[in-house]
Amino acid sequence: MQNQSTSTARTNARTLRREMTDSERKLWIALRSEQLGVKFRRQHPLGNYIADFACLGPKLIVELDGSQHQDQQAYDAMRDAFFRAQGFEVLRFPTNTPFLNLDGVLQVIADRLAALAVPAPIPAFPQRGKEQNYPGASS
Repeated sequence: MQNQSTSTARTNARTLRREMTDSERKLWIALRSEQLGVKFRRQHPLGNYIADFACLGPKLIVELDGSQHQDQQAYDAMRDAFFRAQGFEVLRFPTNTPFLNLDGVLQVIADRLAALAVPAPIPAFPQRGKEQNYPGASS
Protein backbone atom coordinates (compact mmCIF):
# COMPACT_ATOMS: atom_id res chain seq x y z
CA MET A 1 0.00 0.00 0.00
CA GLN A 2 1.48 3.32 -1.05
CA ASN A 3 0.39 5.44 1.91
CA GLN A 4 1.77 2.92 4.41
CA SER A 5 4.13 4.81 6.71
CA THR A 6 7.79 3.96 6.96
CA SER A 7 9.33 2.94 10.28
CA THR A 8 11.40 6.14 10.27
CA ALA A 9 8.28 8.26 9.79
CA ARG A 10 6.50 6.42 12.63
CA THR A 11 9.45 6.99 14.96
CA ASN A 12 9.71 10.66 14.01
CA ALA A 13 5.94 11.09 14.44
CA ARG A 14 6.13 9.80 18.02
CA THR A 15 8.87 12.32 18.76
CA LEU A 16 6.90 15.16 17.15
CA ARG A 17 3.79 14.26 19.20
CA ARG A 18 5.85 14.56 22.40
CA GLU A 19 7.43 17.85 21.28
CA MET A 20 4.48 19.70 19.73
CA THR A 21 4.85 23.44 19.29
CA ASP A 22 2.59 25.76 21.28
CA SER A 23 0.51 26.56 18.19
CA GLU A 24 0.13 22.85 17.32
CA ARG A 25 -0.92 22.18 20.92
CA LYS A 26 -3.51 24.99 20.81
CA LEU A 27 -5.02 23.71 17.55
CA TRP A 28 -4.92 20.10 18.78
CA ILE A 29 -6.97 21.02 21.86
CA ALA A 30 -9.67 22.32 19.49
CA LEU A 31 -9.52 19.36 17.05
CA ARG A 32 -9.25 16.39 19.41
CA SER A 33 -12.12 14.26 20.67
CA GLU A 34 -14.15 14.74 17.48
CA GLN A 35 -15.10 18.31 18.41
CA LEU A 36 -15.67 19.07 14.71
CA GLY A 37 -17.61 15.84 14.22
CA VAL A 38 -14.70 13.82 12.82
CA LYS A 39 -11.60 12.21 14.27
CA PHE A 40 -8.27 13.95 13.73
CA ARG A 41 -4.86 12.41 14.32
CA ARG A 42 -1.87 14.55 15.26
CA GLN A 43 1.55 14.10 13.71
CA HIS A 44 0.21 11.28 11.54
CA PRO A 45 2.76 9.44 9.34
CA LEU A 46 1.85 8.79 5.70
CA GLY A 47 4.56 7.26 3.54
CA ASN A 48 7.80 9.10 4.28
CA TYR A 49 5.95 12.22 5.45
CA ILE A 50 4.25 13.31 8.65
CA ALA A 51 1.07 15.40 8.52
CA ASP A 52 0.57 17.86 11.38
CA PHE A 53 -3.12 16.90 11.64
CA ALA A 54 -4.89 14.29 9.52
CA CYS A 55 -8.55 13.38 9.27
CA LEU A 56 -8.75 9.98 7.62
CA GLY A 57 -12.54 10.01 7.16
CA PRO A 58 -13.06 12.85 4.69
CA LYS A 59 -9.29 12.80 3.94
CA LEU A 60 -8.19 16.24 5.07
CA ILE A 61 -4.72 17.29 6.21
CA VAL A 62 -4.13 20.48 8.18
CA GLU A 63 -0.61 21.92 8.28
CA LEU A 64 0.79 24.74 10.40
CA ASP A 65 3.70 26.36 8.60
CA GLY A 66 6.46 28.09 10.53
CA SER A 67 9.04 30.44 9.09
CA GLN A 68 11.21 27.51 7.88
CA HIS A 69 8.56 26.73 5.27
CA GLN A 70 9.54 29.87 3.35
CA ASP A 71 12.85 28.18 2.56
CA GLN A 72 11.41 24.74 1.75
CA GLN A 73 8.57 25.50 -0.65
CA ALA A 74 9.73 22.84 -3.13
CA TYR A 75 9.74 20.21 -0.37
CA ASP A 76 6.26 21.28 0.78
CA ALA A 77 5.02 21.06 -2.81
CA MET A 78 6.33 17.47 -3.02
CA ARG A 79 4.64 16.60 0.30
CA ASP A 80 1.36 18.13 -0.85
CA ALA A 81 1.57 16.25 -4.16
CA PHE A 82 2.10 12.98 -2.27
CA PHE A 83 -0.82 13.69 0.09
CA ARG A 84 -3.09 14.59 -2.85
CA ALA A 85 -2.06 11.43 -4.70
CA GLN A 86 -3.32 9.54 -1.65
CA GLY A 87 -6.67 11.34 -1.97
CA PHE A 88 -6.15 13.97 0.75
CA GLU A 89 -6.83 17.68 0.56
CA VAL A 90 -4.32 19.93 2.30
CA LEU A 91 -5.06 23.13 4.23
CA ARG A 92 -2.09 25.28 5.27
CA PHE A 93 -2.06 28.00 7.91
CA PRO A 94 0.78 30.16 9.24
CA THR A 95 1.95 28.81 12.58
CA ASN A 96 0.78 31.83 14.59
CA THR A 97 -2.80 31.73 13.25
CA PRO A 98 -4.19 29.52 16.06
CA PHE A 99 -3.16 32.28 18.50
CA LEU A 100 -4.43 35.15 16.37
CA ASN A 101 -7.69 33.67 15.06
CA LEU A 102 -8.42 30.14 16.30
CA ASP A 103 -12.15 30.48 15.55
CA GLY A 104 -11.36 31.48 11.96
CA VAL A 105 -9.04 28.48 11.50
CA LEU A 106 -11.67 26.13 12.90
CA GLN A 107 -14.33 27.64 10.65
CA VAL A 108 -12.19 27.11 7.53
CA ILE A 109 -11.53 23.51 8.60
CA ALA A 110 -15.22 22.89 9.37
CA ASP A 111 -16.29 24.38 6.03
CA ARG A 112 -13.81 22.18 4.16
CA LEU A 113 -14.93 19.09 6.07
CA ALA A 114 -18.56 19.89 5.23
CA ALA A 115 -17.69 20.24 1.54
CA LEU A 116 -15.76 16.95 1.56
CA ALA A 117 -18.55 15.12 3.38
CA VAL A 118 -21.26 16.00 0.87
CA PRO A 119 -22.52 12.63 -0.32
CA ALA A 120 -22.47 11.81 -3.98
CA PRO A 121 -25.90 12.19 -5.57
CA ILE A 122 -27.87 8.98 -5.77
CA PRO A 123 -28.99 8.23 -9.32
CA ALA A 124 -32.73 8.08 -9.82
CA PHE A 125 -33.66 4.61 -10.92
CA PRO A 126 -37.06 3.99 -12.50
CA GLN A 127 -39.50 2.40 -10.12
CA ARG A 128 -40.04 -1.23 -10.80
CA GLY A 129 -43.01 -1.77 -13.11
CA LYS A 130 -43.78 1.91 -13.64
CA GLU A 131 -41.55 2.53 -16.64
CA GLN A 132 -42.09 -0.70 -18.51
CA ASN A 133 -44.59 -1.22 -21.30
CA TYR A 134 -45.84 -4.76 -21.28
CA PRO A 135 -47.16 -6.35 -24.46
CA GLY A 136 -50.92 -6.45 -24.38
CA ALA A 137 -51.22 -3.87 -21.61
CA SER A 138 -53.29 -0.82 -22.40
CA SER A 139 -51.70 2.55 -21.81
